[in-house]
Amino acid sequence: MDSEIIFETINLCKEFGGLVAVDNVNIKVRKNTFHAIIGPNGAGKTTFFNLLSGNIEPTSGKVIYKGRDITHQPVYRTIHFGVGRSFQISNIFPNLTVFENVRLASQALGADNFKFWRSASAFKQYEERTWVVLKRVGLQERANVFARMLPHGDQRKLELGMILAPDPEVLLLDEPTAGMASEQVPELIALIQEIQKAGDKTVMLVEHNMNVVMSVSDQITVMHQGAVLAEGTPAQIAANKDVQTAYLGGLYHLNL
Repeated sequence: MDSEIIFETINLCKEFGGLVAVDNVNIKVRKNTFHAIIGPNGAGKTTFFNLLSGNIEPTSGKVIYKGRDITHQPVYRTIHFGVGRSFQISNIFPNLTVFENVRLASQALGADNFKFWRSASAFKQYEERTWVVLKRVGLQERANVFARMLPHGDQRKLELGMILAPDPEVLLLDEPTAGMASEQVPELIALIQEIQKAGDKTVMLVEHNMNVVMSVSDQITVMHQGAVLAEGTPAQIAANKDVQTAYLGGLYHLNL
């Protein structure tokens, strides 16, 4: 396997009864790149992410991560391998502080993950890591605020911080801008770009905001009815007639 390929799927399929949600998908994702997955609702994008992260098992095919077959590994194992995942709906602990959310995420992958009854002060390494992450996502000033009190944009930053806490190599971000006010989107996307470039991380992004996709992506995979319709650079995808017809209904032209 090419050492520059961090994720690969081979003839990956997922069926739910008679519905083929992911249909024979072959994809290669290069290290340290920003790779977007786009397509209309029902194209199979989130199901594909669920297969990559171990949330569900495929009907057939393989998922290869860093040359290793992880097809049947559960989600807690893929996290240990270095794959972080976000979801369309914010996945935080609303009744804990911002600091505690990130600290627990830091501790979850350490040797102390089941030591629930010890004082948090006993885990200095996780506290130190938490402050690093909070500063990274711009929430250090809100460390003692309960997560439920954060505006939605900051909740998204917190979720990103929780993903970053164990320092994964790959970030699977499923519509990170969902529900955000339009004026908040550029700040979050700039933060994700900065993290990707500064930390030598690979970002895979499912996103409906085409302006975001076209401005940040190195490579784009277009899914349609569970299968890969097209793949290429933003310029190649913008010029692809099949994408214009199937994804956009021929009504809107992608402009770079």
